[in-house]
Amino acid sequence: MAFDIFLSPPHMGGKELEYVQEAFRSNWIAPYGPSINQFEEAMADYIGVADALAVTSGTAAIHLIFRWLNIQEGDLVFCSDLTFIGSCDPVFYERAVPVFIDSEPDSWNMSPVALEKAFRWAKAEGRMPKAVIVVDLYGESADWDSLLPICRKYGVPVIEDAAEAVGSLYKGKRCGSFGDFAVQSYNGNKIMTTSGGGMVLSHDTVAIEKMRFWSTQAREPAIHYEHKEYGYNYRMSNICAAIGRGQLEFLEEKIRIRKKIHKAYVEGLKGLPAYIKEHAQKNYSNCWLNLLYIVDENIAPNDIVVKLQNAGIEARPAWKPMHMQPVFNQPRFFTHDEDHVVDEDVFAHAVCLPSGDGMTELQQQMVITELKNCF
Repeated sequence: MAFDIFLSPPHMGGKELEYVQEAFRSNWIAPYGPSINQFEEAMADYIGVADALAVTSGTAAIHLIFRWLNIQEGDLVFCSDLTFIGSCDPVFYERAVPVFIDSEPDSWNMSPVALEKAFRWAKAEGRMPKAVIVVDLYGESADWDSLLPICRKYGVPVIEDAAEAVGSLYKGKRCGSFGDFAVQSYNGNKIMTTSGGGMVLSHDTVAIEKMRFWSTQAREPAIHYEHKEYGYNYRMSNICAAIGRGQLEFLEEKIRIRKKIHKAYVEGLKGLPAYIKEHAQKNYSNCWLNLLYIVDENIAPNDIVVKLQNAGIEARPAWKPMHMQPVFNQPRFFTHDEDHVVDEDVFAHAVCLPSGDGMTELQQQMVITELKNCF
């Protein structure tokens, strides 16, 4: 379907083309080149970590971390339940076993209560997870002051999936700096894009260097092609990295615009039997996507999505929880409350609205008008 207003389309700041042309002039196209090194260094400095590795996707980044953590067939991995499946696909790659953790009701991120339940179960089973993947959802930071101590108590590494939260803060510290390892995504609809790509972030420079080796087919430093280990074709191209350099320089302005869009939605939709999800005060969200929570039980998210689509406006339901996905075949799942599943409630009531920083005020007013007509 063709849309006049998209959910979160790419938006260039100006320097991207200059850096891409620089890559063409130097003939550094892929997979090596100066822009990759500069992009990695700039992102590591921006987030406040020791090292970074640019790869083809956020999912590839998680897969490399799994390799470093030696996650194998049958190993448990605790995962945020309310997320895009790319966070969990590497569990399939290594034939590990996912255990899904419900969200807490304020931020819709992983519930510390549910996480503690899962760890108690794992301890009783005598089978600790090899990792916990915590997502910073829709640009909103997880509650790291509650989650990290639980994981540290049980001695399990944390992978922070900050794919949706590039530029977001938690108590003044950037998302992507909380886990033992973190990942970012630069897919076309993210707040900053490289057309496709991702990043591994960590203070563990030894681990990052090994992942860098694996990401380029594990080629040994020899004149001929020598391989003592298997690897992957996961390295980001110099062209994509050139785009990323320009996007990173424009990121703070993109966040400023998206916060303005968020505020306009909050004000413009007052009085409806629905509301725009606000952000926890301790967090600084990048406002990647704005979610409308529908209070009126007679109106379903799909009703809103279809009516907006008919008006040429792209919208989507919130993520369908992983424990509800048929591909996982009734996985182990731990809830925040015994009689209420937060993630199922979000999926049943929330809609993602157009939030791109290239959206004009007139376009946003069109979205608001169409939403009011839905009610």
